[in-house]
Amino acid sequence: MEVEIIITDKLSVIAIRAIITINREKDLGSLRIILRAMNNSNRIQTTTTIFTTLTCIMYTFIFCIIACLNYGCKNSNSATEANLVFAEKEIAFFDTDIITGADQTELYLPLLIDKKIAVVVNQTSMINNTHLVDSLIKRSIQVQKIFAPEHGFRGDHDDGASVQNGKDVSTGIPIISLYGTNKKPTAEQLKNIDYVIFDIQDVGTRFYTFLSTMHYVMEACAENNIPLLVLDRPNPNGFYVDGPVLKKEFNSFVGMHPIPVVHGMTFGELAQMINAEAWLANGVHCDLKIISCKNYDHTSLYKLPINPSPNLRSMESIYLYPSLCFFEGTNVSVGRGTANPFQIFGSPYYPATDFSFIPESSFGSSSPPFKGEHCNGFDLTKNSNTALIQQKLSLQYLLQMYAGFTNKEKFFLTSGYFNKLAGTDELRIQIEAGLTEEEIRLSWQNDLVAFKQMRKKYLLYPDFE
Repeated sequence: MEVEIIITDKLSVIAIRAIITINREKDLGSLRIILRAMNNSNRIQTTTTIFTTLTCIMYTFIFCIIACLNYGCKNSNSATEANLVFAEKEIAFFDTDIITGADQTELYLPLLIDKKIAVVVNQTSMINNTHLVDSLIKRSIQVQKIFAPEHGFRGDHDDGASVQNGKDVSTGIPIISLYGTNKKPTAEQLKNIDYVIFDIQDVGTRFYTFLSTMHYVMEACAENNIPLLVLDRPNPNGFYVDGPVLKKEFNSFVGMHPIPVVHGMTFGELAQMINAEAWLANGVHCDLKIISCKNYDHTSLYKLPINPSPNLRSMESIYLYPSLCFFEGTNVSVGRGTANPFQIFGSPYYPATDFSFIPESSFGSSSPPFKGEHCNGFDLTKNSNTALIQQKLSLQYLLQMYAGFTNKEKFFLTSGYFNKLAGTDELRIQIEAGLTEEEIRLSWQNDLVAFKQMRKKYLLYPDFE
């Protein structure tokens, strides 16, 4: 676990960081203080000391206060006081002892010997610093095909962009896209395959399309009598359940299952649910094997080592994603084409505020909404991980933008995409009717209670409640 306390002098750009590392392997444990004083990019001093828990906390604040005063004296030209900022960035207690399914090679490599393998993977499918494909090949496993989800095998395609088939440069293995016209592996593509492996990092929301990809892969495996191995990974938003439950008339690739926006489940757990609830076409049943994570539960806070998609570049954006993705069905930009997607939002149709931005072509957003236009809105980049974790899914951003929109008829896209994201038309109706967040949330509760009861049957890990 880490807690970071930051003291900054705005003019001299001096930051003193006290990082507390808690050894969770011991019940009482000890704390390691690392006091770093940095001037711009140059590290001035590093000291490390071991203390008991209470002593460590006391010395942390003493170090910070002394350092603040000391550096304030050295910068007498500063016209501002040193600014003490708690929870500026990495204050969340991230669990570092979690072992993913992919990491546990001893549990699944014996299943793959002398088998022809297809993998469903992307840039997140890593074992430490080695990609799963490279790791399997190194161990003489016969990887025949790579299936890639939205954003492609390397995770560098735009949101919603059609991904073409290709070939992996380093291995020569054919890459088959599952995003575009072909979202489900065909019988021909699975011919002579003995085992399919699914290993992709999710962010825990219904509208993140990797879940739909897994659904179609399960369906194809079931129809072709091929076992599916799911290498489970933690859900970074797996510590709560919230949002409207999808109604079947709003099924789409951004929502195929009657689950809430935030489902609080891993892919391994969801695969069990999809199977047992007979959600696959024609009620087919997938021969499923799951390699569960170790040292993980639904209170764990997992920091993703690799960005899951081009526009989710930080844990802050991942925590905000359930709240801000609704804007994708409106005339509000979520910051695609800027340095902080899913941490800022705004629109040319919103009145002037203290914050604005101009989306431009960039990595992962070659043609973002409102490209080249001034978008008035709000900046959430100063929110700490802790604040966002406590906030969970919020409708305040959505309600605030709608209330201030100059022409409310332009707020929702005419395509009906907002209803697909919400999984219902009720949320739009409620917003237009002026309901409060509390009133809207009340309308979800019966469905959420029923889902939570169903969810319990498929959990692989201790729950948050």
